Amino acid sequence: MTNPEALPLYFDTDLGIDDSLALAYLLASPEVDVKGIGTVSGNCSAEQAARNTLDLLGLARRTDIPVAVGCTDWLTKAFDGGSPEVHGSNGIGDIAMPTAAAEPVAEHSVDMLIRLAREYPGTLRVLAVGPLTNLAAAIRQDPDVVDLVESVVLMGGAATVPGNMSPVAEANVAHDPEAAAAVFAAPWDIVMVGMDVTMTHVFEEADRLALAESASPVARALEQMLHSYADFYANVFGRRAVALHDPLAAAVACGTVELANAPLVHVVVDATDGPGRGQTICDLRGRFRGFPEQDGAHTQVVLETRHPFAPELLKRLLSL
Repeated sequence: MTNPEALPLYFDTDLGIDDSLALAYLLASPEVDVKGIGTVSGNCSAEQAARNTLDLLGLARRTDIPVAVGCTDWLTKAFDGGSPEVHGSNGIGDIAMPTAAAEPVAEHSVDMLIRLAREYPGTLRVLAVGPLTNLAAAIRQDPDVVDLVESVVLMGGAATVPGNMSPVAEANVAHDPEAAAAVFAAPWDIVMVGMDVTMTHVFEEADRLALAESASPVARALEQMLHSYADFYANVFGRRAVALHDPLAAAVACGTVELANAPLVHVVVDATDGPGRGQTICDLRGRFRGFPEQDGAHTQVVLETRHPFAPELLKRLLSL
């Protein structure tokens, strides 16, 4: 039963492996009510992401949530095929989930976002964990959406740490810097959950094995996805641990993680064709004075959380 006090939420995703963890976390969180899911090309194509989403929702018996296919290509270039080396050829580690009977709705993701913003003015929270193409397209189509949305929580960017697509650029921003530049420039409230914080929260092998022992078909499917994900991250961490990028952003959107260091600062995105393309340039010059107020700043950059997130994530995943 839906919590009547739950915050309405629109989820924008290129549903890959950590996106699947994020979706499962949302489904296990009474703090939010997922009103719609839109897909975008990133880890895989927007069409494949929609199929993955529908099948995971089917396992969770949540076919009540509509799924819309969004932008297949990015603003200035065509989709490049995704990240099969990280997420497998199908975006979910090449596992086979039962195919749900549900199909994507006819509505485009951009239209879904705009419609939901108008249906829930001032209360709709947007969680975006893929390239920001759909959000940028929504701003272009209906600039009023910026004033209607309560806030945007996004997984993307890197403020003080290296990127994963270039020395300075994180993948979600790097795939479509023009879209990210438009989203960060728009005057809505943004919470940026970037690699500074997501790389410090990990699932270890014990967490994955706990999912495998669950009776939940959702938990077991997630464990199967995490097997190949851990293979990739073994080259990053030197052990089979996986970064919790998108699920941490989901927890921030749910308000279930306490932030320890998250200054409100100006952020711009480098959308040039130089070596800085895709960089999120965060004005952290006030860090030694406790981050004094920056006039007009509207982006909260999460640098640290108060507590480890993995135990909370595992608990909720096992509750499904």
